[in-house]
Amino acid sequence: MKRVPREDLLDYVTYSERRDALRRAAMEAKSVRRVHVGEHLTFLFENAETIRYQVQEMIRAERIVRDADIRHELDTYNELLGAAGELGATLLIEIEHAAQRDLMLTRWIDLPRHLYVELSDGRRVFARHDERQLSRDRLSAVQYVKFAAGGQVPIAVGSDHPELTARTELSAEQRAALEKDLAS
Repeated sequence: MKRVPREDLLDYVTYSERRDALRRAAMEAKSVRRVHVGEHLTFLFENAETIRYQVQEMIRAERIVRDADIRHELDTYNELLGAAGELGATLLIEIEHAAQRDLMLTRWIDLPRHLYVELSDGRRVFARHDERQLSRDRLSAVQYVKFAAGGQVPIAVGSDHPELTARTELSAEQRAALEKDLAS
């Protein structure tokens, strides 16, 4: 997957001047890559455009100007993208009420091992997750996962967790967007 190079980033003043148009484009890219699975899971498949937007927003919000600090942000966010043939996604576990959220994030601690993309041959490719995000007793509500799809475009995204079994078929538009990302 194509990484965002340093030269593609704008300084925060220039970005702020162009933000509305750049934000619209990023939101369009995100909307087609957003997949809701069941009641509580939302996957956002990342690509260079979504990552560039996130980095630009961090630079703007924190008024980052030092090149080393910008490169640190860029390296951190580029890490979310999959390697060749992989898809990287941000997973949001969405539970409205705080007490219920705390309970479920404790009960679903093994959820990252149960997330998958389904390929056209019916094979499930399970997520590889960042071990740094896991604690002994609670799952973070935001997870970063990668799927080693071997360059194949998935047809569905799902979870086979015993308490959170759900599957969503990808639309033709979503598959086309992921195909383009895998080809980059």
